[in-house]
Amino acid sequence: MQEADVGSILGRAVAAGLAPGWVAGVFREGEEGPCWCAGRRGQGGEDVAADLWFDLASLTKPLVTTTLLLLARRDGLDLQSPLAELLPELAGSPWAGVTVEQCATHTAGFPAWEPLYLGGPGPERYLARLAAVTPVAAPGERVVYSCLGFIALGLALERAAGADLAALFEELVAAPLGLATECGFAPPRSTAVALGESSWFVERALVGDRGGPGAPPPARPDAWPCDDGNARGLDGVAGNAGLFGSAAAVARLAAEYLPGGGELLDAEEAALATRDRTAGREQARGLGWQVAATPGCSAGPALAPGAFGHTGFTGTSVWVDPDRRVVLVLLGNRLHPGGRTPDLHPLRRAYHRLALEALDA
Repeated sequence: MQEADVGSILGRAVAAGLAPGWVAGVFREGEEGPCWCAGRRGQGGEDVAADLWFDLASLTKPLVTTTLLLLARRDGLDLQSPLAELLPELAGSPWAGVTVEQCATHTAGFPAWEPLYLGGPGPERYLARLAAVTPVAAPGERVVYSCLGFIALGLALERAAGADLAALFEELVAAPLGLATECGFAPPRSTAVALGESSWFVERALVGDRGGPGAPPPARPDAWPCDDGNARGLDGVAGNAGLFGSAAAVARLAAEYLPGGGELLDAEEAALATRDRTAGREQARGLGWQVAATPGCSAGPALAPGAFGHTGFTGTSVWVDPDRRVVLVLLGNRLHPGGRTPDLHPLRRAYHRLALEALDA
């Protein structure tokens, strides 16, 4: 079947069961361009609207944690600071000498995932369990995409500022950009949100595969739960996941990293975070961001090798073309209701091509 336009491929994605609902948008210089919606908020739910909030999952890494890291750098936080200097609980562990930059570029040697919540909820228990995690590589040796480094970064930023990430993000990022009503952590149940798993199918299976006791933490009764168990164990607020928001909010946050910077970040900070800092290794990585030169990534051939972006496990993605000064957002809720995880890279690549064609037209 001919891929006529973005609307048609999103409709087919719904019909194929890739996700119940989708919002896609093209933004130039942070200003909204074409926008497409397809499907429903959840099974039997309302039609998707352009301002629907999604669980953004790992988009939290660049949009929240990297941004707050760059702002903390202005106050003296050095990218070469070792974790034990910021989190003394990690002194004497394999992670004591790992640097902030290595965490942010996924070169710290952390494994991809670990259910830190099995040691109990809260920062203190997480740090104790994190200290006991066995490295999969020496620091700086390899790129191993991992949530653990960003959990550690989030805890370090909270410790340095004396406030949790949700408060820091709202005060230093969302409010100045006028996004306080368009994104945030642990949104109240009154907010229209694309629905996630009906139970924690994915992480229950992962925990079960490890053969140990325990289960993913429950949802907060007063807020929509994110699908990431480690974030739920930190009250829904973590450096790796937990952010919810609309397509427009994602685009505004990502547009801060366009060449020249934005309202919050300056040109040097934007360039610092988005250039390839892991040349010659498995993936091209900036601070939080993946660079499109990474083999097999979701960018696709329509984007230049210097484009940068990120995906989220729930079915979300954002990619930035610095030459065109365009942000491409695609938000879906593939985990609803049964925790299915279909490959979305073909859809993302097709979307990028067709969206750019629509923009050029």
